[in-house]
Amino acid sequence: MTSTERNALLDFLAEVPFFSEVERASLSELYENAELEQFIKNNRIIEKGDIGDAMYVIVEGQVKVHDKDHSYGILSKGDCFGEYALIDAEPRSVSVTALEDTNVLKITTAHFSQLMDSDKGFVKGVMSVLIKRHRELDIIQEQLASSKKEVEMANSKMTGLIDGAMDAIVMFDGNFRILLANDSAKSIMENDEVLQRNILFFLDDEGADMLEDLVKSKQSSRKQNKNTYLPKIVKVFGSDGKETLHEGTLSCYGDETEVFYTLILRNIDDRLTAEHKISSLETQTEYLQEEIKELTNDHGIIAQHKSMKKVLDLIAQVAQTEATVLIHGETGTGKELVARAIHTASNRSEGPLIRINCGAIPANLIESELFGHEKGAFTGATESRKGRFLLADKGTIFLDEIGELPLDLQPKLLRVIQEGEFDPVGSSITKKVDVRIIAASHRDLLQFSKEGKFREDLYYRLNVFPIEIPALRDRGNDVSLIADAMVEHFSTKLNRKIKKLSQDQKKLFQEYAWPGNVRELQNLVERAVIVSQNGEIDWSFIIPNSNSRAAQGQTAIEPDHILTSQEIIQLEKENILKALKQTRWKISGEKGAAALLGMPPTTLTSKIKALGLVRPV
Repeated sequence: MTSTERNALLDFLAEVPFFSEVERASLSELYENAELEQFIKNNRIIEKGDIGDAMYVIVEGQVKVHDKDHSYGILSKGDCFGEYALIDAEPRSVSVTALEDTNVLKITTAHFSQLMDSDKGFVKGVMSVLIKRHRELDIIQEQLASSKKEVEMANSKMTGLIDGAMDAIVMFDGNFRILLANDSAKSIMENDEVLQRNILFFLDDEGADMLEDLVKSKQSSRKQNKNTYLPKIVKVFGSDGKETLHEGTLSCYGDETEVFYTLILRNIDDRLTAEHKISSLETQTEYLQEEIKELTNDHGIIAQHKSMKKVLDLIAQVAQTEATVLIHGETGTGKELVARAIHTASNRSEGPLIRINCGAIPANLIESELFGHEKGAFTGATESRKGRFLLADKGTIFLDEIGELPLDLQPKLLRVIQEGEFDPVGSSITKKVDVRIIAASHRDLLQFSKEGKFREDLYYRLNVFPIEIPALRDRGNDVSLIADAMVEHFSTKLNRKIKKLSQDQKKLFQEYAWPGNVRELQNLVERAVIVSQNGEIDWSFIIPNSNSRAAQGQTAIEPDHILTSQEIIQLEKENILKALKQTRWKISGEKGAAALLGMPPTTLTSKIKALGLVRPV
């Protein structure tokens, strides 16, 4: 080696950090006894487990420090390795392999020790380097300690922030394994040991599928640090069976090798409950507004006749119980008024009274009207709807004309009566309700059940406490009392002064059969007040058949009077009209007008056309 090459190598050693404080003369002594070795690519310089006897300084090339396939790092020109062999004779802890053709300067332990013993300048230089390194290490340790404290403080703040959040926060990896979960998350999952568990196990099928799709989307698009709102509400199942509904966001962080996901869930059970309550109140308000309209025409129950007083006694007896009541009576007798009276006198009076006429709603809609439906349950169901039974919760439901309820729905009603539960249309979730049922019908339900038109078991469940309302024609002077009250009501409403009924006028009211009962009376009185002149009403022209009765009375006084053909036609016309009104213009059938008149329905139809009889609107 030339002197130039030798000086260049000494200059190189002076730049090596391990020898940077050693004097040049000592470095020259070190170099004289060192060995310059060459290793080609992939040659092993140090083998793990071999006894160390030298340190190495890389002059040219690169080496890899490793343990089998695990790499600790790469060293290059000016770096040293194997220094521990200078102070001990322990086995090597790692292997070192050349990554390319590499030249190293080998300094044996024996030569290094000899210099340490004989060359004070060498000792001083090495010690200076070690002291400098120690000082730098102290500074680094102080910085690490300070950084550790800052990290711990930041971690403490972050942990407090995360654990103090009311929203559930869950971090998981690409395999959906939970890495972090705050207290709120553990609470909704009802599990304090959720780490390393699969988050999908805590979600319903729809929510799990949605989360998997979102993760796949983020993996393919590599969009990170961007919150994605969950497109649907997620249902979370707790380990103890509790179910909660949440909305939330998903974000992801990481690099090309590993990505983490953060799911934030906000419980919306309370909000949905409030929205449900608001919706129920709004719907109930609509019903109540309809009820108020009805109440404006409600004149209460006027009863002096013993048959109606008996009804009032029955109302008082049953009101304070929870018994199911079945009200029977002809159309227009006031079955709804009796139902209202029972509800008002009951312990449920603070709750709603919801009514529904089972005969006024198409058969294909009655189930939805009673029990509600879910969105998409059938064509036209664009949104979920609460049925009348849910609206009547903690109150009373009045099922008018229960005999018209379709047979296929009767088991569902029976289940509500027996179990207090039902399934809305299109839903698999059972609803619980606390409802008192009052039913009413003008039909003979027992006979209906024998004919197979009504379930016998449902009849007996409804007929726990039967109440029979007498027809208006069977209540004696009650019809006059009710008429007087109605005259006063409509007089005030229409701002007209109408005289009270005279005795002769009351007699006219009591003589008429009133096939439409109180409802017919109400309509007749309202019409009479409207057409009244100067406070006078000629009730003989208002009440049907009044003139014919007067004629009949005259005929009775003159039994020898011969009726003309026109009088006979008029008499037949009035008789047919009376039968039609009594049967509400039902012609055929067991209770039709033809049966009352004793003639075939086809004959009666022909006579109606011939006499010019037209059903009133």
